[in-house]
Amino acid sequence: MTDTEARLLAALAAPGRPSSDYDLNPSHPSVRVKTREAGVLVPVWMNGPAPRLILTKRSSRLKHHPGQIAFPGGKVDPGDADAVAAALREAEEEIGLPRGDVRVLGTLPAHETVTGFSVTPVLGVIEGPFIPVPEAGEVDEVFTVPLAHILDPNRYAVQSRYWQGYDRRYYTVPYGPYYIWGATARMLRALADRAAA
Repeated sequence: MTDTEARLLAALAAPGRPSSDYDLNPSHPSVRVKTREAGVLVPVWMNGPAPRLILTKRSSRLKHHPGQIAFPGGKVDPGDADAVAAALREAEEEIGLPRGDVRVLGTLPAHETVTGFSVTPVLGVIEGPFIPVPEAGEVDEVFTVPLAHILDPNRYAVQSRYWQGYDRRYYTVPYGPYYIWGATARMLRALADRAAA
């Protein structure tokens, strides 16, 4: 077992609580709706001198969250056994990552989004070569970020924008030209906090 894998397993075992898009906005009266289950893969690529996290840039032509940075993943379909299965299936569809090439380490507590999803982050390790194949019409780009960048709580900042009548605060963890924010950054911050514990 590598030091990185041991650190990730320790982070999964560390105490923590579920995260939410409402974490930084406790005074905002949220309208909770029945949540739909979803799973996203948090893929750590161990091939190379240092581990890297794989992320996607959603197509700018999509109706929901166009151009945003996201994990591969999506809602749990009737044919999926659970959120882990959904995350692996979606990663295969969205970035061409064979499910058999992912070693699942575990899951983080579900993240509740303002769009009505309960998203389970699935932490998985990929070893060996992998050539991403972005799904046409869904994914504009597949890129990587050093895991060390993501696991450093000091890289995160809180910003805000006016949304649906109030100033909504959210986490960001930018990297180069990539503006990683919102639910993706919040789930990564939860992982960083656990890894630093």
